[in-house]
Amino acid sequence: MTDVPTSQPKSATPALTSRQRFLAAAHCQPVDRPPVWLMRQAGRALPEYRKLKETYTFVQLVQNPELAVEVTLQPVRRFGFDAAILFSDILVIPEAMGQTYHFKETGGVIMDFAVTSKTDIEKLSVERVVERLGYVDKALRMLRKELGDQTALIGFSGSPWTLATFMMEGASVPKYSRALQLFREEPKTYFALAEKLTAAVTLYLQMQIATGVDALQIFDSHGGHLAATEFQEASGRWTNQIIANLGGKVPVINFSLGTHGNWPDLIATGANVLGVDWQTSLADARKLVPAHIGLQGNLSPALLADATPEVVARETRAVLDAMRDRAGHIFNLGHGLTPGAKLENIAALVETVRNFK
Repeated sequence: MTDVPTSQPKSATPALTSRQRFLAAAHCQPVDRPPVWLMRQAGRALPEYRKLKETYTFVQLVQNPELAVEVTLQPVRRFGFDAAILFSDILVIPEAMGQTYHFKETGGVIMDFAVTSKTDIEKLSVERVVERLGYVDKALRMLRKELGDQTALIGFSGSPWTLATFMMEGASVPKYSRALQLFREEPKTYFALAEKLTAAVTLYLQMQIATGVDALQIFDSHGGHLAATEFQEASGRWTNQIIANLGGKVPVINFSLGTHGNWPDLIATGANVLGVDWQTSLADARKLVPAHIGLQGNLSPALLADATPEVVARETRAVLDAMRDRAGHIFNLGHGLTPGAKLENIAALVETVRNFK
């Protein structure tokens, strides 16, 4: 007679998909390991992207949905990131409002005219932003279908403050000063621009939510140009309005580069996750940010260009250890991936995160 087991073995816990892992972390829920994606993961560091650039301009890649989808998927195919982020640019908002731009082949962006006066601001239109950005809508819907339930999809926009700095300067410059001058000397005029940008960004992000993105990131790349006493009025309050307008339908990541003296203002934006740049210790950030808000970051991008895979793995582990047992950590860089990043270093980073226990 065959013995019958008195109890059945417990079934193994199903492995999380990349999409599940990312969403759980974005909501500060337990995960098997931190999810990983990198800012600017699509593009300049990849040979397959550089091959496309031999045929197409940057703007053509952004505005053609099929090409934007291909560039977005390239790093996911190569490295297996937990999330894909739409290949696009923050300057699509100014263009959709009536201020076009182009990129110099030698690097840098040029606006076809600079917003410098009340008259220029009045010319900017919010009404047709979603219509004019239909190519983004199409690309995101295609990406959602391609990624399915396996990989998370992130949409994004620039913050009103950061967009204003580009729109007023008219070109890539060593130091952005015109928006800061306007904010300080003519705050009502600056607020008129910020209000329009807040409305446009809200509509744009609401459109992205409708396509099925899993999360949104707001890039406040020039937040650190403001004094700590100026940040809330010039930047923080407008990001807060946008996030409130989105109604919590998807998690929002707020990445404000160089904004180290404004943790209460950043927390008050209502973001689900705060991006942390490489200039700040994650160990310090986790002490300052409430446990219900996630933290994203924050390996130095320079390491991926300058260091060896062994050093990258060691420094990646240091970031992971600094956030050990703290729910809501999304592994990322402390700024965007640089063109000189080595593929073997990116691979070492991803493998280290994937094997973290």
